[in-house]
Amino acid sequence: MSPARAPHIRSYVTGSLMAAVFGVSMLLAGDATASTTGFRQAVAEMAWEDDSVAAYYRENGYEPLWTADTAEARSRRRALMQALDEASIHGLPDMSVRAANLIEQMRAARSTRDLGAVEVALSRALVEYATDLQTGLVDTPASVDEGIVRVKRKVDATEFLRGIETARPYAFLQGLVPSSPQYRALLREKLRLETLLAAGGWGTRVPVTKMEPGDSGSAVVSLRNRLVEMQYLAPTAARTYDLTLEDAVRRFQAEHGLEVDGVAGEGTLKELNRPVTDRIKSVVVAMERERWLTPERGARHVLVNQTDFTAKIVDKGEVTFETRSVIGRNTHDRRSPEFSDEMEHMVINPSWYVPRSIVTKEYLPKLKNNPNAHSYIEITDNRGRVVSRDSVDFTQFTARSFPFAMRQPPSRSNALGLVKFMFPNKYNIYLHDTPQKSLFGREVRAFSHGCIRLQDPFDFAYALLALQTDDPKGYFHRILNSGKETKVELQTKVPVHIIYRTAFVSEDGRAEFRRDVYGRDAKIWEALERAGVALPGVQG
Repeated sequence: MSPARAPHIRSYVTGSLMAAVFGVSMLLAGDATASTTGFRQAVAEMAWEDDSVAAYYRENGYEPLWTADTAEARSRRRALMQALDEASIHGLPDMSVRAANLIEQMRAARSTRDLGAVEVALSRALVEYATDLQTGLVDTPASVDEGIVRVKRKVDATEFLRGIETARPYAFLQGLVPSSPQYRALLREKLRLETLLAAGGWGTRVPVTKMEPGDSGSAVVSLRNRLVEMQYLAPTAARTYDLTLEDAVRRFQAEHGLEVDGVAGEGTLKELNRPVTDRIKSVVVAMERERWLTPERGARHVLVNQTDFTAKIVDKGEVTFETRSVIGRNTHDRRSPEFSDEMEHMVINPSWYVPRSIVTKEYLPKLKNNPNAHSYIEITDNRGRVVSRDSVDFTQFTARSFPFAMRQPPSRSNALGLVKFMFPNKYNIYLHDTPQKSLFGREVRAFSHGCIRLQDPFDFAYALLALQTDDPKGYFHRILNSGKETKVELQTKVPVHIIYRTAFVSEDGRAEFRRDVYGRDAKIWEALERAGVALPGVQG
């Protein structure tokens, strides 16, 4: 809210509600008991549809929280109106009209029943605002995309009413803003981008034609100007693709998850030409996603950002380990889900117990044509005993009737590599090594069946084990060299957060953007728009 608007709203709220209270007191001055009883009855009647609001008033004996003629109640009203007026700053729907309607409702109050209606309306407004700000607008993320299986934390909305009753109103409402450093950084980036959008954005689009060091001409000038506007390049009159321009392109590529080669090719130019509004949408969606996460991430936790194709270990807010990752292929049955859990153990020299879906969809059709297909994988019965392929007629089975399981014993060619990291979950998702090392050199690394593959799994294991042994590398390799499948418990469980962020702010304070690999952010933005979230209409 601009400084010019705040005093107007505050004086409007105070004056309007004081007039309402004065009018009611004059109407009912002759019967204070009737006034109090009528107010309580009105509040009880109008609050019953909202469980949290009704529960609060039952607890406090239907006493007024907002509509009393006291300094405390006036302060609550002013603070709430300001918060509602500023809701859109947080990527929530614009509630300024609702604030204005509440003010008019206060102004028009002429009876005890009217005052009870105002009381409940203000409480409902607080509960809705606080709940959305704390846990997000989208009620059930999986309803937007089935791969977003994250379960939002529950809040006791009556606590919001108790909180504003007992705390200083402005401080209490400010304290509702998510406190994670990432949320606060995203909020600053949103405001920066909106200011940039109002000033005209990043200027003229760059012609989509490949440019590389040594080139010159109008397209290079356009590229130069765009990078200057985006603050990757200091103002310059150079018309050639020189080393300075190449360095700016490299920094842009690094901050947008592109191959860092210094060449302005089709992929780089596509990202460079995205309008400011696209980036604002990504930031708003990232803020919504941040609200879904529990505030308690874990002093030490593992963070896997699918769109960034990385896995990190974070200790007390600092990234202490990072490696490239491969995520699920972009098909409906292989996309990696988003959720949080706790890593409990690792398995060194793991067997790969082939998921039933892979057995029936991929391997059974091949076994029907050739019983010795994928001979490096054992076929086992329901007791885990190896079954001779020569004794089975695979053509008689369907995907539903196939009675066997399949297992790949430990080896360097095992699909899981030489170590896997387990946080048992119903989605059968975990982190693991892989023999397919070449995939980590790709720009977009979506190739797995859903699990997360790590480029540097041994170093990841050393980092996890360092908290429970003085020689994590030696300990790990003694087990590895045995060749035996071995389960190693983590003495302290480590929270794992598998997230999906196309916008985030790095440790050095720079906003970075990634492509919407699975199209999930586009769906979330549509859901937010349906809920009333809107952006400025000028294109960047």
